[in-house]
Amino acid sequence: MKMTEENNDGNSTITMEDVQSLIKKKDTIEEQIKAYYDVLEDQEVGMEGPLVDAEGFPRADVNVYQIRTARHTISCLQNDHKAIMVEIEEALHRLHALEKAKREQDQAESQTESMEQEVTLPSPFARVDAVSQGSPACQAGLQISDEIIAFGSINTGNFQNLQNIASVVQHSEGRPLNVTVIRNGQKTQMGLTPQRWSGRGLLGTHLGDTPADLVARKLTTQFRTVASRPHYEPSASALQFLSRFRCNIVPIHR
Repeated sequence: MKMTEENNDGNSTITMEDVQSLIKKKDTIEEQIKAYYDVLEDQEVGMEGPLVDAEGFPRADVNVYQIRTARHTISCLQNDHKAIMVEIEEALHRLHALEKAKREQDQAESQTESMEQEVTLPSPFARVDAVSQGSPACQAGLQISDEIIAFGSINTGNFQNLQNIASVVQHSEGRPLNVTVIRNGQKTQMGLTPQRWSGRGLLGTHLGDTPADLVARKLTTQFRTVASRPHYEPSASALQFLSRFRCNIVPIHR
């Protein structure tokens, strides 16, 4: 049986082709056993029928040599058949174990890749609230709930407000823009060309704040209320916490 060595410890892998080869050997042995049984049936003696007559002499009505040869060969082939069946069973167990290990490895790698991607994905700065049918946004593949992390020259690092996107759109009519969104936790890229169509605007979509932006706006309002109190000085930990939500707070010094 063909085996593929994995390391110097003697461990090896087995493939479905290896199992099929063993099954083919088993089938060949079974065909040979049947052929020799046919020889015995033709002479009506089977595996246990007597080969001598009542006086103890070799029977003259059968081919004694042929029968003995067939019986011996059948016994050998039956032993070979038992051995090949054990080998097939072991091969199937090993094959199933390898397939299970491969599935578990693939799942672990997929989870690791997903976790790494979640860590490395930049924070979105806008969310798609609506997409009109037949619009440039629809044709580009933009979908509701997509979270935008890049829109032409706008990215997380230089984004200030949604007016930035509107300005890019107005100055890019008829020219394709590279747009990157987060969809179902995965980064998706597309080309979007602002242009006139039967509906309103150049895109046919409505962009709004992300959930994080909404939280940031609420936190900013609350923080400014607190910061307006006399003699208040924000702590470094408070400023660090707010920066996670892109709250651009300038400490008030009195």
